[in-house]
Amino acid sequence: MSVSTVPPARITHPALALALSSLVLSTLACAPALAAGPAATSKPAAAKPTVSDIVKAAKPADWRPLDPANTLYMELPAGRVVIELAPAFAPHNVANIKALVQEQYYDGLAVLRSQDNFVAQWGDPDEKNPKPIKNAKTKVAGEFTVPLSKNQHFTLLRDRDGYAPQVGHADGFPAARDPKAGTTWLTHCYGMVGVGRDNDSDSGNGAELYAVTGHAPRQLDRNITVVGRVVSGMPLLSSLPRGSAAMGFYDQPGQAVPIKSVRLAADVPEAERSHLEVMRTDSATYQLAVEAQRNRGGPWSKVAAGYIELCNAPIPVRDLDKK
Repeated sequence: MSVSTVPPARITHPALALALSSLVLSTLACAPALAAGPAATSKPAAAKPTVSDIVKAAKPADWRPLDPANTLYMELPAGRVVIELAPAFAPHNVANIKALVQEQYYDGLAVLRSQDNFVAQWGDPDEKNPKPIKNAKTKVAGEFTVPLSKNQHFTLLRDRDGYAPQVGHADGFPAARDPKAGTTWLTHCYGMVGVGRDNDSDSGNGAELYAVTGHAPRQLDRNITVVGRVVSGMPLLSSLPRGSAAMGFYDQPGQAVPIKSVRLAADVPEAERSHLEVMRTDSATYQLAVEAQRNRGGPWSKVAAGYIELCNAPIPVRDLDKK
């Protein structure tokens, strides 16, 4: 879809509308000076705020803490990967992943695949003698979509999308929905975590997970269960050496990256937790951040896009331990 075909949309967000109204009023105030001729001077237009400016000015109420009961810590040799789970979109799969974590199933497994511009995947590298699953289920029905009624906190993105009738954000996750079908789902944006499966819809159980490390493969939407998003530690996955075998699998000794452990944050002592907060995607501040990304200002940008893809809308995360 050509960006030039996107019609201008009416601004309905109160904070954004107020900001634009102020800009219009300040422009009108300069009109008499402009009409007075060369002797008159006018103030230069105020620089548009950047996403960084908006994030720095955010109020405490614009942020939300991660729920320890739905946050995973995956410990790799190079550091910690923090994953926020989304039980509202995949309740059964999330429950089974938690069961796998409780029985320490992931401990000693490995990141066994890194495919360029696609995903990094982890699971059991030993197919001949796989690690036994004790209490968790070996098969879980795919949760590719859920009813709209299951998710009430959806903030619509006004930009058109090629993969869904509507896209936006739900509780801090990029999401899409089809009002006619009455369904909603999480989308395959950078950092999203999904459940690996075979051909059958119920052939995945969370024993193999992947994170999107390349340009959003949205064609996977509604074909794989998406269970959450990496909120910290993505460079530890996206910078891994690419596997030389088909689909980026590691086929040489020592290539696979060992997983030390995976734990629920709730089971980790407070002093050892990562204290992260995610910007509320239903806040006025977040909408201003999206607009700043949609229409970048400053001396470097020569042409404002006037458009943003769902997966290019930033979801800021801040580390309270580094403030």
